[in-house]
Amino acid sequence: MDNKNVFIAVALSMSVLLFWSAFVDPPKPLEQNKIQTSENANSKIKSEDNGITPNINEPVIEKKISREESIQKTNRIKLENNKVIGSISLEGGIIDDLSFKNYKERLDSDGQVTFLSPRETEDGYFIESGWASVGNKIEVPNNKSKWTIKENKILSPNNPVTLEWANNSNLVFRKKIEIDNNYLFKIYQEVENNSSNPVELYPYAQITRNNTPKDLQGFFILHEGFIAVLNDELKEDDYKDIEEKKITREASEGWIGITDKYWMTALVPEDGQSFKSTFLYKDAYKANFLLNEPKIVEPASKSNTEVKIFVAAKEVQTIDAYAEKEKINKLDLIIDWGWFYFFTKPLFFAADYFFKLTGNFGIAIILITLIIRIVFFPLANYSFKSMAKMKVLQPEMTRLKDLHKDDKVKLQQAIMALYKKEQINPASGCLPVLIQIPFFFAIYKMLFISLEMRHQPFFGWIKDLSAQDPTSIFNLFGLIPWDPPNFLIIGVWPILMGLTMFIQQKLNPAPTDPIQAKIFMFFPIFLTVILAPFPSGLVVYWTINNILTIAQQWFIMRSTKVKTN
Repeated sequence: MDNKNVFIAVALSMSVLLFWSAFVDPPKPLEQNKIQTSENANSKIKSEDNGITPNINEPVIEKKISREESIQKTNRIKLENNKVIGSISLEGGIIDDLSFKNYKERLDSDGQVTFLSPRETEDGYFIESGWASVGNKIEVPNNKSKWTIKENKILSPNNPVTLEWANNSNLVFRKKIEIDNNYLFKIYQEVENNSSNPVELYPYAQITRNNTPKDLQGFFILHEGFIAVLNDELKEDDYKDIEEKKITREASEGWIGITDKYWMTALVPEDGQSFKSTFLYKDAYKANFLLNEPKIVEPASKSNTEVKIFVAAKEVQTIDAYAEKEKINKLDLIIDWGWFYFFTKPLFFAADYFFKLTGNFGIAIILITLIIRIVFFPLANYSFKSMAKMKVLQPEMTRLKDLHKDDKVKLQQAIMALYKKEQINPASGCLPVLIQIPFFFAIYKMLFISLEMRHQPFFGWIKDLSAQDPTSIFNLFGLIPWDPPNFLIIGVWPILMGLTMFIQQKLNPAPTDPIQAKIFMFFPIFLTVILAPFPSGLVVYWTINNILTIAQQWFIMRSTKVKTN
């Protein structure tokens, strides 16, 4: 296979990587209906409540005041551990104020990442738990109810808090809230029935988000939005999907949540209890679960339930530890490892090992790149030897094209005869490239989603490997006092990547068609512009990979005595 087909393979893989979303749209409403009717009984979807399902009582909230004002206007319990700091509102008993202590909002700021915010704010994001009744016939606490503190006033590890609220019908509701040293809340809910009649109540928990996150990537390679694992099956729904249609599913076990690129919230119902999960949009995005079977509380008795709540930075080892310790099936899928999960996750652990070993994530990327090149060294040699032979035949190919320019059939027959005579398999140069594509996707995915790469410096002007190269050729890399618009920020590393692609291309046999030759000459420029906004860590990987490829290819061509252009 000549250089043209090799580059076509690479171009196609890049097209899949960069433009998949342009060809594979999310399901339209009619398509969603088909999806719903095809669900199995264990993961049945209902588009509407059936009339006897208990409702979650939700007073309408005005979202107008500032975060600071909202926090100050309500009585609160402070919470803090090694990873998070914030407070719980006694109005509703809601977790609605939380920041990550170990992560900055911006690299040039000391401000912590603010994640959860009260419901009255524009970017309200909060978690509530409670009880529901059929037709709201029983007075239960809602997100306006005023809870009282019965035990402790500060929530911390080994220091739980207990809240209490009573209605006018001799029902007493209690919440015991615990937090560990990382990101897990456990809420034990209790109902004490001091009335003369039995009551039926349905435990629930709900995540509410007023708006989509400001840093929403909107990029097909990363899922952001609603996520669940129900009966061992992963479910992912985008914000737009939920705006178009409420999605309700039933399951016997699992968890639900909302995921961002680096952060997540998740709810885990009580073990052994079937439940209904609902994703919907009604003035705000909501993800909730409601147990299918009610808790029947007889007079002079109590009933209890438990819910696990995660408000977490997506630290791989922390999430994996929770999945194992708490026995939460596939919780690690909250981190979007992608199609090539079994390649991507081991690559992360290798990169993380080298990062801890060297103290520099950029060096870790280079070492990973070197290892991948070593693993694929024999395949690359096979490919480069094939391309070297093809380059030797380039003059003869040109002669045959001129000789049979008016007869394509004879031209094809002459080319195939030449391949047979020289014992060349035209597909041999492309096969190794195709084999390596899954690994390319895997390392791309790993670097794109890694929280561990966020705000990590490299050398020189690269202060954050998760952000694009901040320099630009259009202001002479900072020599001209002018800030170019974002689309003109084409930095040093993207240019180095483009140059290495150009050199690599020159080492390969050029297409005999002059139009195709011009197109492929433009290819490095095209990719330089396309990849300039990408995280600099990815561009560093690609550039180093190109340099190693050039070195190996040059050695092969020198050993086969092929002249380079």
